[in-house]
Amino acid sequence: MKHSLRLVLAVSLIGAPVAAQAQRPPLVLAAASLQESLTAAAEAWARQGHAKPTISFAASSALARQVEAGAPADLFVSADEAWMNALAKKNLIVASTRVTFLGNRLVVAAPAGSNVRIPVRPPAALVRVLTAGPLAMADTAVPAGKYGQASLEKLGVWAQVSPKVVRAENVRATLALIERGAAPLGIVYATDAKASAKVRIAGVFPENTHPAISYPVARLKTSTNPEAEAFRRFLVSRAGKAIFVRYGFSAR
Repeated sequence: MKHSLRLVLAVSLIGAPVAAQAQRPPLVLAAASLQESLTAAAEAWARQGHAKPTISFAASSALARQVEAGAPADLFVSADEAWMNALAKKNLIVASTRVTFLGNRLVVAAPAGSNVRIPVRPPAALVRVLTAGPLAMADTAVPAGKYGQASLEKLGVWAQVSPKVVRAENVRATLALIERGAAPLGIVYATDAKASAKVRIAGVFPENTHPAISYPVARLKTSTNPEAEAFRRFLVSRAGKAIFVRYGFSAR
């Protein structure tokens, strides 16, 4: 009897680490602009009986560098193709799992109480409004910062506007500058402005003035978590995309 109990206990202890590993939630590195929407997607996934994914939000550039440095993550969701391309060139993603599944719009946001409107044309009017105070933008390596600069260059006003630009770590840090009144205007995504009751959209950049805003997701080569691929498939499914659409993203 005692021998049988010891055997059962030994088998249980041997199996415990395997079970724990199987239940470990996948770690997702995701662009800062996905904070509310991807959290909601993770919660929906957990309601289906899965372990809720752990998500680390930051600038796509910072997250890509973490992957390059060997961060033990499972999925990467970027706010542009360039940083996903950078990881692909270094053979750090599973190429067959890469899917571009979301889109966004680029806007100028102002504090909620502001009545400013952004005239995209003529250029002189746009310069006058954007240079009335500091203009918050994400850093040059960050997708939102690159999209914003590309748009201002296309509109022919970057040279006049750039001296007024105040750079932020990522698009959510840009949003925070507007919320606090540290900058009267800032360039963010439409979904960021929608996520905050403290700001409003003062203008929308024409889509033909900057590269298409796209969000690719891929599984990382170092991932060994069986739940990672299942969660990725959920994100790019019709049900998964529908969650992001509720937060203002477009489905691809």
